[in-house]
Amino acid sequence: MFDHEQIAAEYCRDGVVRIREFFPPELVDEIRAELERYICDDLDSKPADARTLEADGKTIRNLWRLQLHNDYFRKLGQRPEILQLVGKLVEGEALLTGVETFNKPARIGSGVPYHQDNAYFCQSPPDMLTVWIAIDPVTVENGAVYFITGTHQQGMLPTKESGVTGNSIGMADLPETPKSEQFCATLNPGDATIHHCNVVHHSDPNSTDQSRLGLLLVYRGTHTETDPQLMASYTEAVTATPPA
Repeated sequence: MFDHEQIAAEYCRDGVVRIREFFPPELVDEIRAELERYICDDLDSKPADARTLEADGKTIRNLWRLQLHNDYFRKLGQRPEILQLVGKLVEGEALLTGVETFNKPARIGSGVPYHQDNAYFCQSPPDMLTVWIAIDPVTVENGAVYFITGTHQQGMLPTKESGVTGNSIGMADLPETPKSEQFCATLNPGDATIHHCNVVHHSDPNSTDQSRLGLLLVYRGTHTETDPQLMASYTEAVTATPPA
């Protein structure tokens, strides 16, 4: 299904790889329908931190921990063909640790500050990644993710509290790489990116009439362990700016 060798080579070099047609159209439609059903029927019964809202206090920005709250998404993230691919990239047995959404709703979808995911994941060694699957078209205008390729090789960079609900910790210093030289991950529905937990990335707000829904599957190698220093920094940031 996937060219594992080519994907692994790009991932190793750049810290991010784009895969066209990662999911077929019928599966994308199925995912969208299940997300809509979950929000309508189930979300109110879940803990408050199962979602983050936009600044209007009512529109969903993120859904969190879907692998714990919904059997469909747990099984989706444990598909053998995905685990096999991810296992090659995390250099060991792949373990699903998160299923979440970044909704980026039309007109009000908020941006995401520059960050490295391992500031949130806190794993050592950093053999952890995210499969980011487009459910809506992802364009420059509606908030595509920008990646600074190669930064996964720099290790963890200094962080600071961002004050952004749902993205509470960001980079202490803005990168010097201009936006024009960053990889802009425009995607069609069903396309995906896979990115390393240390690659620096960010996204702009959505000021268009087109929503930019993404489904994220997060994995680590079973050999990784929690880094106490990283966890202390993350705990401080998320306590200052809780997700809900």
